[in-house]
Amino acid sequence: MAGRNGRTVRDLRRANRTAVLQRLYFDGPLSRFELGPVTGLSSGSISNVVADLVADGLLEEAGSVESDGGRPRTLLRVAPGSGHMIGVDVGETRVRIELFDLTLTELARAERPLTDQGYEVEVIVGHIRDGIAEVLAQVGLAPERLLGVGIGVPGIVEHTPERGAVVHGQTIGWDAVPLEELLRAGSPLPHDVRYFIDNGAQTLGQAEMWFGGGRGARNAVVVLFGSGVGACLVTPEVEHGRAVEWGHLTVRVRGRRCRCGALGCLEAYAGAESLLQRWREEGGRPPEEADEETALTAMLAAAYPAEGTTTEGAEAEGTTAEGTTADPIALAVLEETAEYLGAGLSDLINLFQPERILIGGWAGLQLGARFLPAVRRHAMSYALRHPAQKVTVELGRLGPDAVTVGAAILPLADFFGRGGRRPEPAPEGPAPAWRTALEERAPH
Repeated sequence: MAGRNGRTVRDLRRANRTAVLQRLYFDGPLSRFELGPVTGLSSGSISNVVADLVADGLLEEAGSVESDGGRPRTLLRVAPGSGHMIGVDVGETRVRIELFDLTLTELARAERPLTDQGYEVEVIVGHIRDGIAEVLAQVGLAPERLLGVGIGVPGIVEHTPERGAVVHGQTIGWDAVPLEELLRAGSPLPHDVRYFIDNGAQTLGQAEMWFGGGRGARNAVVVLFGSGVGACLVTPEVEHGRAVEWGHLTVRVRGRRCRCGALGCLEAYAGAESLLQRWREEGGRPPEEADEETALTAMLAAAYPAEGTTTEGAEAEGTTAEGTTADPIALAVLEETAEYLGAGLSDLINLFQPERILIGGWAGLQLGARFLPAVRRHAMSYALRHPAQKVTVELGRLGPDAVTVGAAILPLADFFGRGGRRPEPAPEGPAPAWRTALEERAPH
């Protein structure tokens, strides 16, 4: 039976379960007495909902606290083993697959390096399938116990009624790749275990907003700085976050050609791939046959020689680190990259006026605190004064696994949105309900 607002008793029960689960997840352990004020539910509703969730194995006792003159109050928390999710990061140097319990504690991981075959679709699909099977086998978990598999990918993700998630990854050569359909066709998982596919910058943003430096902010931008650059925008209007192709903002008319094919994109100047290429073009010497992460490490060491080490060539001259100077080419390229990144951030500041900007991704984390002051300084100099005074620019807090954590949040949010019910078979149409479930999360 539906009420005046169209909500049924079942809808109300699901919403109550969601409210209790989310509050305990983010702020627990809490007693039944404490749950009432923070959820807005009556004591009778709290008793009923808690009894249901305990019976379903989703909640467990976590000790007790003294009450004012009465019996000690039992504390409740979400049971970690009551659900499991897999997060997948289709990255730039590897595919990383991690298995998590319900509290996002990592239980197992597998990694598949990307070789010369790069982003060939069948290779990526095979890596994901094999990695899922591997992490499940590591802990002996039955596939049907999964709440879902979240996947972060480069490019624009379109959710279609016919083929599920379709990826338009121009920079990696993916033209309307039906990734969800391909994974489902040879999936080792039961049909009712869902795939949740989204842009990698958005899953990074989701992780930082739930558990990292974005928690508590209503208006933020989370930047993924890797081989290329991308961003996730979170505002009160789009609380679940929206990926924006920030890396393909034009920063120089008729500039360098980007890997997307256009001229003058930010990514052509600020991505790690272009950064290393410019170092090479100017006469720098990246390590031969090294991947991008290793080459960027070498570039940083050349630009900022650490105390107690020797730079290339200095050893032959008998010069120690105390007497060496920075490689001027590497330093100049890095300084120019910092200015381009700062200018790109100023556009985000002027357009969206965020409270916080967080920089993540493997390159952003590797450049780290040494690089950040210059980026921040350039961002403030290019941005309008009023919004610039209100924003903070910091590094993300979740480290290199943030994309996989964010990907695992996608099935977790869907689970919360259904009041802690197990996944249902994938629908024929698109309607990714996990999208709206993200909007109902409680960290704010």
